[in-house]
Amino acid sequence: MKTIKLIALFFVASTIAIYAQKIDIKPSDAVVKWTGNKIGGAHNGEIKVKSGSLQLKAGNIVKGSVVIDMKSITCKDLENETYNKKLVDHLNSDDFFGVEKFPTATFSITKAGKFINGKARVAGKLTIKGKTEPINFEVTKLNNVYKTQLKVDRSKFDVRYGSNSFFDNLGDKAIDNIFILDILLTAK
Repeated sequence: MKTIKLIALFFVASTIAIYAQKIDIKPSDAVVKWTGNKIGGAHNGEIKVKSGSLQLKAGNIVKGSVVIDMKSITCKDLENETYNKKLVDHLNSDDFFGVEKFPTATFSITKAGKFINGKARVAGKLTIKGKTEPINFEVTKLNNVYKTQLKVDRSKFDVRYGSNSFFDNLGDKAIDNIFILDILLTAK
């Protein structure tokens, strides 16, 4: 009797593993909008997803990863081409994201809760500039579209420019340590 229960349990576990579904993220449909705040204003733009996938079981996320193309960063709020290019070049520089040395950022899911009313808690590891930090957030799912907002503390990733955490007396030149990523991913 014990052997039959063990065989049945193994069969159920194997069946569940078989039905885990890996789905790819469509980079062309992904939208990642960034916002960086400073005293007296803010800048915003977009950045592209290079690749990504989710592994689902019974409609819930169990694993996943997303690779962001750091060289694709744009600015949407500055209409003057000279100022726009100057900001984007500065964001690409070592003062901020050092994209020549670190052309991608990555996020890997380590744990996710079940979707309840279209929402689930997700935990993972975010890597920017070669530094990895844990991050937790809520994901909203509607059909095959996943949406979230991340609030990222750039000081944890050695993005120091204009940060009161690293420099004194910045006054109105200070830039908030927290930047916001509004993310919309579509699974194939």
